[in-house]
Amino acid sequence: MSAEKEKSAAPGSGLNEAADPGSDRPQTDAQGSAAQSEKAKIDNRARLGEITAVLRKHQVTRGVTPEKLRAILEELGPTYVKLGQIMSLHSDVLPQQYCDELMKLTSEVKPMPFETVEEVINRSYREDWHNIFSSIEKETLGSASIAQVHKAKLLDGTDVIVKVERKGIYDIMARDIGLLKRAVGILPPVGGLKNVVDLEMVLDELWSTAQEEMDFLKEAANMEEFTRNNQGIRYIRCPKLYHEYTTSRVLVMEYIGGCPVDDKETLLAEGYDLGEIGRKLVNNYIKQVMEDGFFHADPHPGNVKVMDGKIVWIDMGMMGRLSYRDRNLMAQAVRAIAVGDIALLEATITDLGEIQGKVDSGKLYGELRDLMDRYGNASMGSIDAVEFFKDTMEVMKNNSIRLPHGMTMLVRGLTQMQGVLLGISPDINMAEIAAARLREEMMQNFDWKKEAGKTGRRIYKAVGRSLDIPPLVKIALEEYLKGQSRIHMELDSTKKFSDLMRRLVRNLVMGLWVMALLISSSIICTTDMKPRILGIPALGFFGYVLAFIICLYVFIRHFLTRNK
Repeated sequence: MSAEKEKSAAPGSGLNEAADPGSDRPQTDAQGSAAQSEKAKIDNRARLGEITAVLRKHQVTRGVTPEKLRAILEELGPTYVKLGQIMSLHSDVLPQQYCDELMKLTSEVKPMPFETVEEVINRSYREDWHNIFSSIEKETLGSASIAQVHKAKLLDGTDVIVKVERKGIYDIMARDIGLLKRAVGILPPVGGLKNVVDLEMVLDELWSTAQEEMDFLKEAANMEEFTRNNQGIRYIRCPKLYHEYTTSRVLVMEYIGGCPVDDKETLLAEGYDLGEIGRKLVNNYIKQVMEDGFFHADPHPGNVKVMDGKIVWIDMGMMGRLSYRDRNLMAQAVRAIAVGDIALLEATITDLGEIQGKVDSGKLYGELRDLMDRYGNASMGSIDAVEFFKDTMEVMKNNSIRLPHGMTMLVRGLTQMQGVLLGISPDINMAEIAAARLREEMMQNFDWKKEAGKTGRRIYKAVGRSLDIPPLVKIALEEYLKGQSRIHMELDSTKKFSDLMRRLVRNLVMGLWVMALLISSSIICTTDMKPRILGIPALGFFGYVLAFIICLYVFIRHFLTRNK
């Protein structure tokens, strides 16, 4: 089968004018193109009006709370629901409370008419679908914002699943994201969502992710890679892909029966051990993350089934990746917390993320110390892995350090995995299994010669530097005695500490002024200086009044600023 040309329209650029036989849009002449362009402008204005009306209805000028954002996306329709689901992956740029709320969005929408499904399949294959399938069931197995799924039979009678992309969804999402970029201009400059995140950047990332999810050839490649990574594990499998029948808009794979992994009643009735399923599920997921660096980023119960004694992973449209370097740095961060090394943790986090702007080292150190206090005394197996990664991500976000996208997807995946475990086997500790696997991997991959060489080099350098200390001290003392030494110090304090020191110095100076006024006024009062007020020299009287005013000012300012 011939796959369609790659789609490349950018958000806000209008309809994709490229005409290929698999496109939803027919080829037109210049006059027809002009008419189509005019119609697109009218549609854009109408849709922008709808978006603006919804935003005004929810009073976004007063701020956008997580609950309000979810309600807005649900009201705007299926396309925006999908955008919200993708946004929930971006805890690196969105506050965590927004991501948690957006994870509640469901994408079940009204399915396309079967005639439209036939049209999409025929256009994609460039021939009648009856030449490939003996039948396709009209009732859908599931209908989401980007695609819907039907059960079908190949000509040889094999049961398969046909995933069909919604007609025109690419152009609709491109248009809607472009319009959203214009609509966010009415958000207030301070407060709410716009104050904590760069919405333009978020929308660009959403478009990039959405394009990948709309290309079924990408999902097909994910399925093949996942199958290769897990081919040696007997209890794990992935549906067979029919690559010859798959295009960028139609995906054909093996039909999977079985039951969802959280269907406790059915699993128990069929004789499954829920504890064993939970352990094998977590063990495989940790393997995907730590060994493969390629993991399922949306492991909700609908995407994980149990059939014929095996755990079957389906729907590979949303997958996460972690490079070998990122995985090593994440493991190093965990070890740094385990041994209480804040300096190593700080260096690891700055290496792991992308620094945006200037980092306040004092603030970063303080937040890492708090993180260390929270997790440093706990055994590795007792740490809540989801909370640990969320807290680490918050520290990085607060200090303008952007995380690798794979890490944010991992946190989402771990959150969903934790929910599955709570449903079927709450006694299983995901962090404990991860710790055991990490220890096993470290022992297997431990290179004694390499580590001994590193240790030897460190000892050699340390000895060399220690031998240099006595002559350096001698030189420094000689220069000091001769008056030739110079010391350069640069102190970097936090804003809170700087404000405190400023207030202390100001109050100290004012105290000295009061003391000087009182002493000088008292001396003047012992003289016969005239004129006199209330029996004392006028100059001494005004000195006492000025001292009283300064004292009153200091006390009032203290009570007004003590809670700042």
